[in-house]
Amino acid sequence: MTPQEETVILEARDILGRYLSQNPVIGSWQALMDYCALTVRGPNERFHVLYLDRKNRVISDERLSTGTVDHVPVYPREVIKRALMLNASALILIHNHPSGDPTPSEADLGMTKEIQKGCKYLGLMLHDHIIVGAGTELSLRALGKL
Repeated sequence: MTPQEETVILEARDILGRYLSQNPVIGSWQALMDYCALTVRGPNERFHVLYLDRKNRVISDERLSTGTVDHVPVYPREVIKRALMLNASALILIHNHPSGDPTPSEADLGMTKEIQKGCKYLGLMLHDHIIVGAGTELSLRALGKL
């Protein structure tokens, strides 16, 4: 990536951040995908959670972990603990695959199931887990994995 491209990406992230603070409802699937693609893409795996209120307004977008080129540690307990601290009603999990292939690994699926179990038990809604690849995003809900 060139320095100019990095600058454009940083500026786009700033614009999206300002937009979200003024319009904190993710109004469409495409808006969510655009946000995910710009926010999470990078050379190392990153794990973010969008914490939402009852009306699906964004309370917080938090990067809970940064990993290596092919792994990011995720602790379901910490994901759910933060949701409770924020009084969130719902979550959207987001992470990237720097390889460019958004196909979920067995570890991705297992971690998602663990978070889903905890959410269900505590009355939280796990809306989706989105994996960002190179120029494409994949939804575990759309794949029938949630």
